[in-house]
Amino acid sequence: MNAPFAPAATTVSLADLRDASESVRIERFVAEQRGALFHRPAWLRAVERGTGQQTLGLVAERHGSLVGWLPLSEIHSPIFGRALVSSGFAVGGGILAEDDRGAVALARAVEELAQRRSCATVELRGGALPAGWDVRDDAHVGFVADLAADDEAQLLAVQRKQRAEVRKSLQGDLEVRIGRDEADRAAHYAVYAESVRNLGTPVFPRALFDAALDELDGDVLTVLHAGQPAASVLSFYHSGTVLPYWGGGIFAARALRANERMYFELMLHARRRGCLRFDFGRSKAGSGPAAYKKNWGFEPQPLAYASWTAPGTARRDIDPNSDAYSAKIALWKRLPLALANRLGPPIARGLG
Repeated sequence: MNAPFAPAATTVSLADLRDASESVRIERFVAEQRGALFHRPAWLRAVERGTGQQTLGLVAERHGSLVGWLPLSEIHSPIFGRALVSSGFAVGGGILAEDDRGAVALARAVEELAQRRSCATVELRGGALPAGWDVRDDAHVGFVADLAADDEAQLLAVQRKQRAEVRKSLQGDLEVRIGRDEADRAAHYAVYAESVRNLGTPVFPRALFDAALDELDGDVLTVLHAGQPAASVLSFYHSGTVLPYWGGGIFAARALRANERMYFELMLHARRRGCLRFDFGRSKAGSGPAAYKKNWGFEPQPLAYASWTAPGTARRDIDPNSDAYSAKIALWKRLPLALANRLGPPIARGLG
Protein backbone atom coordinates (compact mmCIF):
# COMPACT_ATOMS: atom_id res chain seq x y z
CA MET A 1 0.00 0.00 0.00
CA ASN A 2 1.31 3.42 -0.92
CA ALA A 3 2.03 5.88 1.89
CA PRO A 4 -0.55 8.68 2.22
CA PHE A 5 0.32 11.88 0.41
CA ALA A 6 2.19 14.35 2.63
CA PRO A 7 1.90 18.02 1.65
CA ALA A 8 5.17 19.78 0.98
CA ALA A 9 6.61 21.65 3.93
CA THR A 10 6.62 25.44 3.89
CA THR A 11 9.99 26.94 4.78
CA VAL A 12 10.48 30.54 5.86
CA SER A 13 13.71 32.51 5.67
CA LEU A 14 14.97 36.07 5.65
CA ALA A 15 15.00 37.57 2.19
CA ASP A 16 18.29 38.88 0.84
CA LEU A 17 17.02 42.25 -0.39
CA ARG A 18 20.54 43.31 -1.35
CA ASP A 19 20.35 40.70 -4.10
CA ALA A 20 18.81 42.37 -7.15
CA SER A 21 17.49 39.07 -8.53
CA GLU A 22 15.72 38.33 -5.23
CA SER A 23 14.08 41.75 -5.24
CA VAL A 24 12.91 41.15 -8.81
CA ARG A 25 11.48 37.76 -7.80
CA ILE A 26 9.56 39.32 -4.92
CA GLU A 27 8.33 42.21 -7.07
CA ARG A 28 6.98 39.65 -9.54
CA PHE A 29 5.22 37.75 -6.73
CA VAL A 30 3.64 40.98 -5.42
CA ALA A 31 2.33 41.77 -8.90
CA GLU A 32 0.97 38.23 -9.39
CA GLN A 33 -0.79 38.32 -6.01
CA ARG A 34 -2.10 41.86 -6.64
CA GLY A 35 -0.31 43.11 -3.59
CA ALA A 36 -0.24 46.69 -2.39
CA LEU A 37 2.34 49.32 -3.25
CA PHE A 38 3.59 48.86 0.31
CA HIS A 39 4.42 45.18 -0.28
CA ARG A 40 7.02 46.12 -2.86
CA PRO A 41 10.75 45.88 -2.13
CA ALA A 42 11.02 49.29 -3.79
CA TRP A 43 8.94 50.77 -0.97
CA LEU A 44 11.19 49.13 1.62
CA ARG A 45 14.30 50.52 -0.07
CA ALA A 46 12.83 54.02 -0.01
CA VAL A 47 11.96 53.72 3.68
CA GLU A 48 15.44 52.53 4.64
CA ARG A 49 17.17 55.19 2.58
CA GLY A 50 14.86 57.96 3.77
CA THR A 51 14.64 57.14 7.48
CA GLY A 52 17.60 54.95 8.34
CA GLN A 53 15.28 52.25 9.71
CA GLN A 54 16.42 48.79 8.66
CA THR A 55 14.54 46.94 5.94
CA LEU A 56 14.04 43.21 5.94
CA GLY A 57 11.45 40.65 4.96
CA LEU A 58 10.45 37.01 5.23
CA VAL A 59 9.84 34.71 2.28
CA ALA A 60 7.84 31.48 2.43
CA GLU A 61 8.78 28.81 -0.09
CA ARG A 62 7.80 25.29 -1.20
CA HIS A 63 10.01 23.30 -3.54
CA GLY A 64 11.96 26.51 -4.15
CA SER A 65 8.90 28.46 -5.30
CA LEU A 66 7.78 31.62 -3.55
CA VAL A 67 4.38 31.16 -1.86
CA GLY A 68 4.41 34.02 0.65
CA TRP A 69 6.07 37.33 1.47
CA LEU A 70 6.11 39.60 4.52
CA PRO A 71 7.83 42.99 4.07
CA LEU A 72 9.13 44.51 7.29
CA SER A 73 10.74 47.62 8.69
CA GLU A 74 12.57 47.27 11.98
CA ILE A 75 11.66 50.47 13.81
CA HIS A 76 13.92 51.70 16.62
CA SER A 77 12.88 54.71 18.67
CA PRO A 78 13.94 55.91 22.12
CA ILE A 79 10.43 57.36 22.49
CA PHE A 80 8.20 54.71 20.92
CA GLY A 81 10.26 51.56 21.43
CA ARG A 82 11.15 48.79 18.99
CA ALA A 83 8.80 47.10 16.56
CA LEU A 84 8.63 45.13 13.35
CA VAL A 85 6.13 46.90 11.10
CA SER A 86 4.58 45.79 7.81
CA SER A 87 4.96 48.01 6.17
CA GLY A 88 6.91 50.80 7.77
CA PHE A 89 5.63 54.35 7.11
CA ALA A 90 2.72 52.82 5.20
CA VAL A 91 -1.02 52.33 5.59
CA GLY A 92 -0.88 48.86 4.04
CA GLY A 93 1.27 45.78 3.82
CA GLY A 94 1.08 42.67 5.96
CA ILE A 95 1.27 39.01 5.00
CA LEU A 96 0.88 38.27 1.30
CA ALA A 97 0.48 34.53 0.68
CA GLU A 98 -0.95 32.10 -1.84
CA ASP A 99 -2.69 30.04 0.86
CA ASP A 100 -3.30 29.70 4.59
CA ARG A 101 -0.29 27.44 5.11
CA GLY A 102 2.06 30.11 3.84
CA ALA A 103 0.34 32.81 5.90
CA VAL A 104 0.51 30.78 9.12
CA ALA A 105 4.18 29.96 8.55
CA LEU A 106 5.01 33.64 8.07
CA ALA A 107 3.07 34.66 11.20
CA ARG A 108 4.91 32.15 13.37
CA ALA A 109 8.25 33.13 11.85
CA VAL A 110 7.77 36.86 12.47
CA GLU A 111 6.87 36.22 16.12
CA GLU A 112 10.17 34.38 16.54
CA LEU A 113 12.07 37.04 14.59
CA ALA A 114 10.66 39.81 16.79
CA GLN A 115 11.83 38.10 19.95
CA ARG A 116 15.29 37.46 18.51
CA ARG A 117 15.60 41.14 17.64
CA SER A 118 14.17 42.41 20.97
CA CYS A 119 11.13 43.96 19.29
CA ALA A 120 8.18 43.99 21.68
CA THR A 121 5.57 44.49 18.96
CA VAL A 122 4.76 43.31 15.45
CA GLU A 123 2.28 45.41 13.48
CA LEU A 124 0.62 44.15 10.28
CA ARG A 125 -1.26 46.84 8.38
CA GLY A 126 -3.48 44.66 6.25
CA GLY A 127 -2.91 41.33 4.56
CA ALA A 128 -3.71 37.95 6.08
CA LEU A 129 -4.74 38.21 9.75
CA PRO A 130 -3.02 35.64 12.00
CA ALA A 131 -5.08 33.65 14.50
CA GLY A 132 -4.38 34.56 18.11
CA TRP A 133 -3.23 38.10 17.31
CA ASP A 134 -4.99 41.29 18.37
CA VAL A 135 -7.07 42.26 15.33
CA ARG A 136 -8.90 45.58 14.94
CA ASP A 137 -11.18 46.52 12.09
CA ASP A 138 -13.00 49.45 13.71
CA ALA A 139 -10.25 52.05 13.99
CA HIS A 140 -9.52 52.98 10.38
CA VAL A 141 -11.42 53.09 7.11
CA GLY A 142 -10.15 53.27 3.54
CA PHE A 143 -11.61 55.08 0.54
CA VAL A 144 -11.20 53.74 -2.99
CA ALA A 145 -13.41 54.48 -6.00
CA ASP A 146 -13.26 54.15 -9.77
CA LEU A 147 -12.32 57.24 -11.72
CA ALA A 148 -15.01 58.61 -14.03
CA ALA A 149 -14.86 58.51 -17.82
CA ASP A 150 -14.39 62.26 -18.34
CA ASP A 151 -13.94 65.55 -16.47
CA GLU A 152 -17.63 66.41 -16.17
CA ALA A 153 -18.56 62.93 -14.99
CA GLN A 154 -15.82 63.16 -12.37
CA LEU A 155 -17.29 66.40 -11.08
CA LEU A 156 -20.80 64.93 -10.98
CA ALA A 157 -19.53 61.98 -8.92
CA VAL A 158 -18.84 64.42 -6.06
CA GLN A 159 -21.68 65.02 -3.61
CA ARG A 160 -23.64 68.21 -4.24
CA LYS A 161 -22.29 70.49 -1.49
CA GLN A 162 -18.71 69.40 -2.06
CA ARG A 163 -19.22 69.75 -5.82
CA ALA A 164 -20.13 73.39 -5.29
CA GLU A 165 -16.83 73.89 -3.44
CA VAL A 166 -14.92 72.24 -6.28
CA ARG A 167 -16.63 74.50 -8.84
CA LYS A 168 -15.63 77.56 -6.81
CA SER A 169 -12.05 76.29 -6.69
CA LEU A 170 -12.03 75.99 -10.47
CA GLN A 171 -13.10 79.63 -10.74
CA GLY A 172 -10.50 80.84 -8.26
CA ASP A 173 -7.18 82.50 -9.00
CA LEU A 174 -5.21 79.28 -8.64
CA GLU A 175 -2.45 77.71 -10.68
CA VAL A 176 -1.70 73.96 -10.84
CA ARG A 177 1.78 72.56 -11.35
CA ILE A 178 2.69 68.87 -11.67
CA GLY A 179 6.22 67.50 -11.65
CA ARG A 180 8.93 65.77 -9.65
CA ASP A 181 11.98 68.01 -9.93
CA GLU A 182 13.70 69.82 -7.07
CA ALA A 183 11.35 72.82 -7.17
CA ASP A 184 8.31 70.53 -6.94
CA ARG A 185 9.81 68.56 -4.07
CA ALA A 186 10.82 71.65 -2.12
CA ALA A 187 7.40 73.27 -2.51
CA HIS A 188 5.67 70.08 -1.42
CA TYR A 189 7.80 69.64 1.68
CA ALA A 190 7.32 73.24 2.77
CA VAL A 191 3.53 72.96 2.51
CA TYR A 192 3.35 69.47 4.02
CA ALA A 193 5.57 70.39 6.97
CA GLU A 194 3.39 73.38 7.81
CA SER A 195 0.25 71.31 7.43
CA VAL A 196 1.29 68.56 9.84
CA ARG A 197 2.68 71.10 12.35
CA ASN A 198 -0.80 72.66 12.39
CA LEU A 199 -2.20 69.21 13.20
CA GLY A 200 0.26 68.73 16.05
CA THR A 201 2.30 66.04 14.28
CA PRO A 202 6.07 65.88 13.73
CA VAL A 203 7.02 65.91 10.06
CA PHE A 204 8.83 63.03 8.37
CA PRO A 205 12.35 63.62 7.02
CA ARG A 206 12.35 65.11 3.56
CA ALA A 207 14.79 62.35 2.62
CA LEU A 208 11.88 59.89 2.85
CA PHE A 209 9.88 61.78 0.23
CA ASP A 210 12.89 62.12 -2.06
CA ALA A 211 13.72 58.42 -1.77
CA ALA A 212 10.11 57.40 -2.45
CA LEU A 213 9.97 59.54 -5.60
CA ASP A 214 13.32 58.13 -6.76
CA GLU A 215 12.31 54.49 -6.19
CA LEU A 216 8.65 54.55 -7.25
CA ASP A 217 6.33 55.91 -9.91
CA GLY A 218 5.11 59.15 -8.40
CA ASP A 219 4.80 62.90 -8.80
CA VAL A 220 3.92 66.10 -6.97
CA LEU A 221 0.85 68.21 -7.70
CA THR A 222 0.97 71.70 -6.23
CA VAL A 223 -1.70 74.40 -6.21
CA LEU A 224 -0.33 77.95 -6.15
CA HIS A 225 -1.95 81.27 -5.33
CA ALA A 226 -0.19 84.46 -6.40
CA GLY A 227 2.81 82.30 -7.26
CA GLN A 228 3.06 80.76 -3.77
CA PRO A 229 2.30 77.11 -2.92
CA ALA A 230 -0.96 76.77 -0.98
CA ALA A 231 -1.59 73.02 -1.18
CA SER A 232 0.51 70.11 -2.42
CA VAL A 233 0.27 66.33 -2.61
CA LEU A 234 2.84 63.64 -3.36
CA SER A 235 1.09 60.75 -5.12
CA PHE A 236 2.08 57.25 -6.22
CA TYR A 237 0.82 55.17 -9.13
CA HIS A 238 0.46 51.43 -8.66
CA SER A 239 -1.49 48.79 -10.57
CA GLY A 240 -3.88 51.23 -12.22
CA THR A 241 -4.50 53.20 -9.03
CA VAL A 242 -3.38 56.67 -7.96
CA LEU A 243 -2.61 57.08 -4.26
CA PRO A 244 -2.43 60.69 -3.01
CA TYR A 245 -0.23 59.80 -0.06
CA TRP A 246 1.43 62.79 1.55
CA GLY A 247 -0.65 65.92 1.08
CA GLY A 248 -1.69 69.07 2.89
CA GLY A 249 -2.25 72.77 2.71
CA ILE A 250 -1.17 75.91 4.50
CA PHE A 251 -3.61 77.78 6.74
CA ALA A 252 -4.88 79.89 3.82
CA ALA A 253 -5.68 76.82 1.70
CA ARG A 254 -9.12 76.38 3.21
CA ALA A 255 -10.37 79.84 2.26
CA LEU A 256 -8.78 79.49 -1.17
CA ARG A 257 -10.34 76.03 -1.63
CA ALA A 258 -6.87 74.93 -2.70
CA ASN A 259 -7.34 71.38 -1.36
CA GLU A 260 -10.51 70.96 -3.42
CA ARG A 261 -8.66 72.08 -6.53
CA MET A 262 -5.74 69.82 -5.68
CA TYR A 263 -7.70 66.58 -5.35
CA PHE A 264 -9.96 67.25 -8.32
CA GLU A 265 -7.03 68.07 -10.58
CA LEU A 266 -5.27 64.91 -9.40
CA MET A 267 -8.30 62.82 -10.37
CA LEU A 268 -8.22 64.30 -13.86
CA HIS A 269 -4.45 63.96 -14.16
CA ALA A 270 -4.52 60.33 -13.02
CA ARG A 271 -7.22 59.39 -15.52
CA ARG A 272 -5.28 61.03 -18.34
CA ARG A 273 -2.21 59.00 -17.52
CA GLY A 274 -4.21 55.76 -17.56
CA CYS A 275 -5.33 55.18 -13.98
CA LEU A 276 -8.68 53.53 -13.31
CA ARG A 277 -9.01 54.04 -9.54
CA PHE A 278 -8.44 56.74 -6.94
CA ASP A 279 -7.29 55.61 -3.49
CA PHE A 280 -8.10 58.44 -1.08
CA GLY A 281 -6.16 56.72 1.69
CA ARG A 282 -7.15 55.89 5.21
CA SER A 283 -8.74 57.97 7.94
CA LYS A 284 -9.81 57.39 11.52
CA ALA A 285 -13.34 56.02 11.57
CA GLY A 286 -15.82 58.77 12.41
CA SER A 287 -13.24 61.55 11.99
CA GLY A 288 -13.48 64.83 10.12
CA PRO A 289 -11.17 63.64 7.33
CA ALA A 290 -13.35 60.55 6.88
CA ALA A 291 -16.44 62.74 6.50
CA TYR A 292 -14.57 64.94 4.01
CA LYS A 293 -13.75 61.96 1.81
CA LYS A 294 -17.34 60.72 1.93
CA ASN A 295 -18.40 64.13 0.61
CA TRP A 296 -16.31 63.42 -2.48
CA GLY A 297 -18.51 60.40 -3.21
CA PHE A 298 -16.32 57.73 -1.63
CA GLU A 299 -17.72 54.97 0.59
CA PRO A 300 -15.64 53.98 3.63
CA GLN A 301 -14.45 50.39 3.91
CA PRO A 302 -13.10 49.02 7.21
CA LEU A 303 -9.36 48.33 7.32
CA ALA A 304 -8.22 45.38 9.41
CA TYR A 305 -4.89 45.62 11.22
CA ALA A 306 -3.26 42.98 13.42
CA SER A 307 -0.64 43.24 16.15
CA TRP A 308 1.33 40.81 18.27
CA THR A 309 3.04 41.66 21.53
CA ALA A 310 5.84 39.62 23.05
CA PRO A 311 4.91 37.90 26.35
CA GLY A 312 5.56 40.10 29.37
CA THR A 313 5.88 43.32 27.37
CA ALA A 314 3.59 46.23 26.60
CA ARG A 315 2.45 47.05 23.09
CA ARG A 316 3.88 50.30 21.80
CA ASP A 317 1.44 53.22 21.61
CA ILE A 318 1.68 55.55 18.61
CA ASP A 319 -2.03 56.42 18.41
CA PRO A 320 -2.31 60.23 18.23
CA ASN A 321 -5.79 59.97 19.78
CA SER A 322 -4.36 58.33 22.87
CA ASP A 323 -4.67 60.30 26.10
CA ALA A 324 -0.91 60.01 26.47
CA TYR A 325 -0.37 62.36 23.53
CA SER A 326 -3.13 64.96 23.78
CA ALA A 327 -1.02 67.49 25.71
CA LYS A 328 2.02 66.90 23.47
CA ILE A 329 -0.07 67.47 20.33
CA ALA A 330 -1.45 70.72 21.72
CA LEU A 331 2.09 71.87 22.51
CA TRP A 332 3.40 70.91 19.07
CA LYS A 333 0.75 73.00 17.33
CA ARG A 334 2.17 76.09 19.04
CA LEU A 335 5.79 75.50 18.05
CA PRO A 336 7.36 77.92 15.58
CA LEU A 337 7.46 76.22 12.20
CA ALA A 338 11.25 76.36 11.91
CA LEU A 339 11.65 74.67 15.30
CA ALA A 340 9.01 72.03 14.49
CA ASN A 341 10.78 71.26 11.22
CA ARG A 342 14.09 70.81 13.04
CA LEU A 343 12.76 68.67 15.89
CA GLY A 344 10.16 66.72 13.91
CA PRO A 345 12.14 64.38 11.62
CA PRO A 346 14.19 62.65 14.36
CA ILE A 347 10.94 61.94 16.23
CA ALA A 348 8.85 60.99 13.19
CA ARG A 349 11.37 58.47 11.87
CA GLY A 350 10.65 56.44 15.01
CA LEU A 351 6.91 56.20 14.33
CA GLY A 352 7.13 53.81 11.42
